[in-house]
Amino acid sequence: MPKISIRGLHMPESPIRKLVPFAEKAKERGVEVIHLNIGQPDIKTPEVAIQAIKAINMSVIEYSHSAGNESYRKALAKYYDKISPGITHENILITTGGSEALSFAFTACFNPMDEVIIPEPFYANYNGFADSTGVSVVPIHSDIENGFALPPIEDFEKSISQKTKGILICNPGNPTGYLYKREELEKLRDLAKKYDLFLFADEVYREFCYDGKEHVSLLNLDGIDDNVIVVDSVSKRYSMCGVRIGALISRNKEILSTVLKLSQSRLSPPSLGQIASEAALNTPDSYFEEVIQEYVERRNILVEGLNSIDGVFCPLPGGAFYAVAQLPVKDCDDFCRWMLEDFELNGQTVMMAPASGFYSAPTMGKQEVRLAYVLSKEKLKAAVNILREGLKKYQEVHAEAMV
Repeated sequence: MPKISIRGLHMPESPIRKLVPFAEKAKERGVEVIHLNIGQPDIKTPEVAIQAIKAINMSVIEYSHSAGNESYRKALAKYYDKISPGITHENILITTGGSEALSFAFTACFNPMDEVIIPEPFYANYNGFADSTGVSVVPIHSDIENGFALPPIEDFEKSISQKTKGILICNPGNPTGYLYKREELEKLRDLAKKYDLFLFADEVYREFCYDGKEHVSLLNLDGIDDNVIVVDSVSKRYSMCGVRIGALISRNKEILSTVLKLSQSRLSPPSLGQIASEAALNTPDSYFEEVIQEYVERRNILVEGLNSIDGVFCPLPGGAFYAVAQLPVKDCDDFCRWMLEDFELNGQTVMMAPASGFYSAPTMGKQEVRLAYVLSKEKLKAAVNILREGLKKYQEVHAEAMV
């Protein structure tokens, strides 16, 4: 029998989706599973995007340009010009989701065995993108005790080697919800300039910043135009995860021309998704005002509820719609699986993402889970209560597994 490639064998499974079989079996038993494991909002997609899809009247659904429809890129450029004046459609390439944008960026900027520094915990698929392109992830640990703020810049500098080619951040962060301050980003900028590194930012949650805080894009930082690559997506901004439309934005023309060649090799991004995404740019400001207020209320219910449970600690996220909580158990992978297999309360249970999959080493984050506050406030209240009772029961059954 032919053997699977080493690259394929090393590809990590998703901590967000790996417990799906257990959730499916729970549903077969008639248990309602409250999904806090995945960032799939129940927020309605903007009506302008829905209507654009309904109005499609094509006799042939053709390929788009490999860089994406020019009309969409020009419309998107107006959005980015407000973030960083001077961005044009020539600085933007449309991709099949933000995932493809980052994968293309890694392929364009790194050679096999090059290193990228990433503060951890980080979005689990970064490991997959790195593995598939032969890049080594060098993690810099951030602590739950200070809300996962940017680690000391000295930690980054100590980790720079001859193989280091870039630094990647997610801002606001997935899985932590941490929103980076301008001073933190400026420290990264200065480091990128000093060592001539690429500076990548996953900014897909840009719109979701709370408590009067504002998002600072890497595109706003002076002096590193050729170093910066920003990855974006419509999935979360407009609650359109299924259209699979992302973007890569940079002022570095060599990166753009290289990524365009990669884009040509996969032909084109989704045509129908681009139509919906272009229309979504006309979403009224009131939509975001309502959505942000809703997420703030959901965040507060979840975080306050979690911190009211004995032995649980959860810092308050400043953005996105995720929170990482520390639970009083030794192995959250086992606990999350147990919640799906062996526990229910009034016919319900909770599905969470074990945080170990958001670290570079599976031995880390074993006492942490990521929860997405993307469901209704009623569901979140129920989830907190289920988790509270689940921890009590788990302690009774698995006393040796408690901290």
